[in-house]
Amino acid sequence: MNFQGLTIGIIAFVIIGVFHPIVIKAEYYIGKKVWPVFLVCGLLLIALSTRIEGVTGSAVAGITGFTSLWSIHELVEQEERVKKGWFPRNPNKKA
Repeated sequence: MNFQGLTIGIIAFVIIGVFHPIVIKAEYYIGKKVWPVFLVCGLLLIALSTRIEGVTGSAVAGITGFTSLWSIHELVEQEERVKKGWFPRNPNKKA
């Protein structure tokens, strides 16, 4: 039996779950101006995924890279959620 697909699926689920609070905290403490960090990390991980020999490692790097890129969109959405009052606004954050 081959468990690679199952393993990659579980890891993808965990990666997405980990990025959710990262985006929330990044928007709370820094704001959406942190997006270039997600862009660089995403592009580097995607590039790295093309150089990794193993399927699972390559997939994990690629999934993490694309999740990082998707987080840019989520930062903008998170800012909107804060404006709607769905999440707390950081009173100490500089605009």
